[in-house]
Amino acid sequence: MEWYNKTPDQLSQELGTDLRTGLTSSKVSENLEKYGRNELQEADKKSMLAKVVEQFTDPMIIVLLVAAVLSGIVGEWIDSVIILAIVVLNAALSIYQEGKAEEALEALQKMASPTAKVIRDGKEQSVASSDLVPGDIVKLETGDIVPADLRLFDSYNLKIDESSLTGESVAVDKFAEENYEGVVEIGDRENMAYSSTIVSYGRSMGIVVDTGEKTEIGKIATSLASQEDEMTPLQKKLAQLSKFLGILVVGVCIIVFVVGMLYGHELIEMFLTSISLAVAAIPEGLPAIVTIVLSMGMQRMAENNAIVKKLLAVETLGTTTFICSDKTGTLTQNEMTVVKAFVDDKVIDISGTGYTPEGTMTIDGNDIKIDDVQSLYTLLNISVLTNDADITQEEGNYGVMGDPTEGALITFASKMNIDKANANTQYPRIQEIPFDSTRKMMSTFHNNFIEGKTVSFTKGAPDIILERCTKILKDGKVVDITEADRKAIADKNSEFASSALRVLSYAFRIHDAMPAELTSESIENEMIFVGLTGMIDPARPEAKTAIAECKSAGIVPVMITGDYLETAVAIAQELGIIDNKEDAIMGRELNNMSEEELREVVKHTRVFARVSPENKVQIVTALKQNGEITAMTGDGVNDAPAIKKADIGIAMGITGTDVAKNTAEVILTDDNFATIVNAVEEGRIIYSNIKKFVTFLLSANIGEVLVVLISILMNLPTPFIPIQLLWINLVTDSFPALALGVEKGDE
Repeated sequence: MEWYNKTPDQLSQELGTDLRTGLTSSKVSENLEKYGRNELQEADKKSMLAKVVEQFTDPMIIVLLVAAVLSGIVGEWIDSVIILAIVVLNAALSIYQEGKAEEALEALQKMASPTAKVIRDGKEQSVASSDLVPGDIVKLETGDIVPADLRLFDSYNLKIDESSLTGESVAVDKFAEENYEGVVEIGDRENMAYSSTIVSYGRSMGIVVDTGEKTEIGKIATSLASQEDEMTPLQKKLAQLSKFLGILVVGVCIIVFVVGMLYGHELIEMFLTSISLAVAAIPEGLPAIVTIVLSMGMQRMAENNAIVKKLLAVETLGTTTFICSDKTGTLTQNEMTVVKAFVDDKVIDISGTGYTPEGTMTIDGNDIKIDDVQSLYTLLNISVLTNDADITQEEGNYGVMGDPTEGALITFASKMNIDKANANTQYPRIQEIPFDSTRKMMSTFHNNFIEGKTVSFTKGAPDIILERCTKILKDGKVVDITEADRKAIADKNSEFASSALRVLSYAFRIHDAMPAELTSESIENEMIFVGLTGMIDPARPEAKTAIAECKSAGIVPVMITGDYLETAVAIAQELGIIDNKEDAIMGRELNNMSEEELREVVKHTRVFARVSPENKVQIVTALKQNGEITAMTGDGVNDAPAIKKADIGIAMGITGTDVAKNTAEVILTDDNFATIVNAVEEGRIIYSNIKKFVTFLLSANIGEVLVVLISILMNLPTPFIPIQLLWINLVTDSFPALALGVEKGDE
C-alpha cells in the first residue's frame, strides 16, 4: 500500500508517532539514524582536470591535435597555434555546459524549505527542514513551502500549488479526509502534500512519510543526476568522419611511404611527403567553420525568442523528428477564460482571452448588454462575491493573484462592467461556508442585495447544486423549477463539459436574518438556481498554425500533460494534433507496458495525459529507441529529467523554474510553441548548410590527396609541400565553405 492508501491512524502506528503530541526527542534521534537527513544528496562533481582530460578523447579533437602537431613539425607554428586555439575553445565551451547541468541539481536543492513548524514532545517548535524525519507532525500555513512528503490528517480550505511537480498552474484543493484504494496519479492525491510545493491558501497538519531522496522531488533529483549526456547527431557524424579520416590518413601514408622507398627516395623526403598527405586529408578549417555557422545560428535564434545555451543544439534542432510539448502555457495561454454562460435558457458566448477585461458577449452572434438578459446581473454578482482572487495589472499586463478559476470569473464580470471591489462594498460579505470536497461548493453571506434581507450566494459543482434547488431565476423572476428546467440545465452542463470546459453553477437563498446555524444542511438547500459558466485555458492562436507547419515539415507534435484526458484531447483536437480520442492515452497505462509495447505505443499516440515525471522519461526514451530525434519542452521540476533525456531540451523562459532552465539547451523567452517551430526551421537551414560545406571541404581534400598520391605512384615530384596544403585548407577552402554555411534556406 502507498502512503495515500493509508489512514492517519494507520500511519501513526506504523511510524511510531502521536497525531496530537508528535514524536518524542528520543524517537526523532532514532528515526534520524534510521532514515537519514531530509536533504538531497549532492551529485559527485568531476574535478576540473577530469573535465579537461575528457574533452580530449573526442575523435575530432584527436584529429585536430594530430593536425596541430604535423603543422608544428613542418615549421608552421602560426597554423599550429590557431588549430590548438580552436581545440581549447571547444573544450572550454563543453566544460561550461557541463557546469550548467550541475547547476540544475543545485537549483533543485535550493527549492527546499529552510525551516518547518513541527509538534515534538507535545510542543510546537521550529526546526531545520533537514532535521525532519518520518513520523514528524508538521504544521502548514499559507505561504509555506512543504518541507517533506506529508500525509495530511487535518486540513481547512487548503490549496497547494503543485506546478513544480505536475506542470499544472491551478492550485489543487487538498482534503485530509480523502482515502483511496488502488493506484492514484500524483496530481489526484488530495490527501498528500509534497516536498517543495507551496501552500497557496488555508492550513493543515500532516505526518512526514518520506524525506530526502525518497520524496517525489528527491526521485526527480535522482533521475536527473543519473541521466548521462549523449552525443548530438552532428557529434556522431563528426566522430564517424574523424575515424574515416584517421583510417584514410594512416592507410594512404603507409602506401605512399612504402612506394616511395621502393622507388629509392630518401627517408626524410618520404616522411615529409607522408606529412603532406596527412595535412591534405585533414580539413583543418572544418571545426572553425562549424563553430562560426552555429554561432551565427544562435544569434538569429536569440533574435527570435529562442536562446540556445549549447552550440551543438542549434544543429540538433534541425534534425528533430518529434516535438514533445507540455500543454499549459506552451500550447495554451495559461490564463483561464470564461467562454460560455447559460442563464435564462440562453447560451451566451464570451469573447476575449486571459485576464484582460476586454471582450463582448453575444447570443447567436448578436451582441448583448447586461440588461438584455434579466438574470445575468445576479449571476455576475454571485461570481465575484463568492470570490477570493484579485486581478493585478503591471505595465499593461493583467494577471491573477489567487485561484486562476476565480480570476477568470472577475474578468468575465468586468466585461459587463461589474467590478468586484464595488460589488463587495455594495454587498459586503459577513460570513462564509468554505469549499470542501464532499459538498463541492462554497457559500457566502451578504447584506443589501435584497433590501432588508440576508442573502447566501453559492458557487460549485452543477450537478450537486441543481439537486439542492427548488426554484429558478428566469428573466429576473423567481419561479418553481420544473423537470424540463432540470433537464435543460443538465444537458447544457454535459455539453459544456464534453467540450473540456470547467463548469460552475450559481444559486442563492434569501434569509430574513443572518442564520444562527451555518451548516450546509441548513443553508445550502431549497436554493434558487441562476445559471452556469464554462471556462478553459484557451489554446494559443498561433499554436494551430505552428502545429500545421510541423506536420507539413514531417515533424510529429506530441502533447504530454499532467491535465485530465478530456481537457487534453479537446485542446489537441482544436490545435490539430489529433483527430480522435483513440490517439490519446493516460499515463498510468504506460506503467505496466513492456519496453517493446511502449515503443509500439509511442509510434501512434499523440496525447499523453495525467503523466508522471517517470512517464515523461519513458516516452522520450521509447521515441529515441525508435530512432527518432526528440525535442522535449517543459517548465517545471517534473519536466527536468525528460528535458535532459531528450536529444534537445527546451525550457520556458517566463514560467520555467531554474531547474528546468539549467537543464535545457534552449530557453524560449516567450514560452511559445510557435517559437520552437521557427527554431527548428532555422536549425534545418543550418544542418543543410553544414552538409554542403562538409561535402565541399571533403571533396577538396580528397582532390589534394589524389594529386599527391598519384604523383608519388607515378614517381613524379611532389606537387605540394605541407605549408602550401595548410594554406589551401585553412584559407583558400575555408572562405567558400563559409559562404555555403551562411546560405538562406529553401522553401
